[in-house]
Amino acid sequence: MIKENRVSKYLLYAIGEIVLVVIGILIALQINNWNENRKSNIQEQLYLKRLLVENNEDLVTFKNNIKNLEKGIETDEALSKALNNPNASDSLVISAANDFFGYGSIYPIFTSSTSTFDDLSSTGNLKVIQNTILRDQLVKHYAFHKQVSERIRIGTDWALPVDAPFTYQNSIMRFEPNSNSLFGKQDTRELAQHLLSKKIEYINNAAVHYWLNKDAIDQLLTLIDDTESIVQLLEKEITN
Repeated sequence: MIKENRVSKYLLYAIGEIVLVVIGILIALQINNWNENRKSNIQEQLYLKRLLVENNEDLVTFKNNIKNLEKGIETDEALSKALNNPNASDSLVISAANDFFGYGSIYPIFTSSTSTFDDLSSTGNLKVIQNTILRDQLVKHYAFHKQVSERIRIGTDWALPVDAPFTYQNSIMRFEPNSNSLFGKQDTRELAQHLLSKKIEYINNAAVHYWLNKDAIDQLLTLIDDTESIVQLLEKEITN
């Protein structure tokens, strides 16, 4: 072409070739971006569904924990009522003590499902969740998990130094349903008199657990509300 002095046609041909190459590259990049976005969307959906399952599991766990704590509170109140009732029978007083040490003296525990969020945080995949509002809410939500766990731990650390000596000094394991059989046949009147003679100490111990249980319930109720909001956001995002 050049020899035949057809430079303009050669340039047009060359430009056409370049344009075709550029278009090919752009198409390849577009396909690659589309594939990456598709993979990212699939990954996001998997994470969102895992988060939804775990938060629904948390709702069941938190509600069951509250039921157990409420049972404990009932036994705290029943022990106080029995010890303050001058007409209570020995068997009623002992039964109230048995129930208290079986349920009311158990410390609150906090467990939650955080494996998916921990995975997202540790791997840097949190950015896979494209909805920034949802992402921020998830961060706040799981920070609240840690806050509740820490509050319950602090309460337990506060109560243990008071609870442990009381437990040992009063040999309360003879009232605990799972261990009282180890003490052999016990005198009902003697056990009741022991409880009544140390009424204030036992009620004080019940009051410690009563406060711990009430505080844990308040924390869990707030966390349940927050979890239900997260579930709604996750369901909406998965649907979209």
